Amino acid sequence: MKVPVIGESIAEVTLSQWLKEDGDFVALDEAICEFESDKATLEFPAEASGKLIYVAQEGDDLEIGALVAKIDTSVQASEEEKPADPAPKAAAAETEVKATGPAPTPSDSYAAGTPSPAAAKILKENDIPASTVSGSGRDGRITKEDAVQAANNQKSTPAPTPTPEKAAAPAPAATAFSRGESRKKMSRMRRTIASRLVQAKNETAMLTTFNEVDLKGVMDLRKKYQEQFVEKYGIKLGFMSLFAKACAKVLLEMPDVNAFIDGNELIYHDYADISIAISTPTGLVVPPVHNVESLSFAEIEYKIKALAGKARNGTLTLDEMQGGTFTITNGGVFGSLISTPIINRPQSAILGMHGIKNRPVAINGEMVIRPMMYLALSYDHRVIDGSTSVTFLVKVKELLEDPVRLLLDL
Repeated sequence: MKVPVIGESIAEVTLSQWLKEDGDFVALDEAICEFESDKATLEFPAEASGKLIYVAQEGDDLEIGALVAKIDTSVQASEEEKPADPAPKAAAAETEVKATGPAPTPSDSYAAGTPSPAAAKILKENDIPASTVSGSGRDGRITKEDAVQAANNQKSTPAPTPTPEKAAAPAPAATAFSRGESRKKMSRMRRTIASRLVQAKNETAMLTTFNEVDLKGVMDLRKKYQEQFVEKYGIKLGFMSLFAKACAKVLLEMPDVNAFIDGNELIYHDYADISIAISTPTGLVVPPVHNVESLSFAEIEYKIKALAGKARNGTLTLDEMQGGTFTITNGGVFGSLISTPIINRPQSAILGMHGIKNRPVAINGEMVIRPMMYLALSYDHRVIDGSTSVTFLVKVKELLEDPVRLLLDL
């Protein structure tokens, strides 16, 4: 079994984890390992049934076409490894009912309490015993969704606080400072992120312009209509859809900010595919929402929510990672007040959102308190002039400060 062709731009992958042990019997199409590419994590299914023989090891970087494993097809599954025959199982169940009265429960199935390979990985990463998870799959099998839910429940459950009677005695003071070190190979995604950030810094004439926006209009709009919006669409109206819609409108008015450099040519777009930066345990990903200019606010919110969920569960596909003509990143969710985001190549600009802070501002000669946010637009000066970048940011600011104009497409 060799590394398959995964995507046009992917020449190498990392074998991140074996899902089956060396020497195990594997069935046709059963996932045996996971590959981590520059953009996503992919399961690799067995191409035949037989005994699995490792060739590559976890952590190995493998080129497309490299040998991963061998399968000895002459080896047959043992009785323990074979799936239970449903007919005898049914007959046994019928006999048991006649003898004892009660019907068998789903836990009688051989699959009950057994996690799928993807579920097993999630349970292992979170130190969750499979025996503590209820399976919702066929015959009680633990699905990936069951494992994700169990992991989320574990994170949301606070650690028990010891009672005064049982509280452990304070540890004795350390007699020496720790000087320990550890070494760990960078994940492929982290290496790719590092390489592309350095490339963006070295190969673009990147500058950043700043402005600030008064979000009182946006917050009043959300406060007034949020309940009706949720009732109609089943999702909240967030800041990101409003910012994305404002940017999409201005991008179509100012095509230079929505353009790419390709050699000695510029590629312009008559659509706005806006990449949304999403933080995941393995790094930052920027899947795009396509044709934002043509979507409703509810549609944008649905798409962002779906992409964020897949990103954090590691289930984004390569197609979902492709494209994007402009990027929005929100450091404010982590408490950032102001920053200079780095361009997401080959795009020419990125908007940085930041924390909303109540600050005193002068309006019509009077000092008032308003919810203010700093905006940062990093741009490639080879494509975008300074006046263009400033004008773009001012137009976005004006739309957000008077969101009725955005709703009426004015």
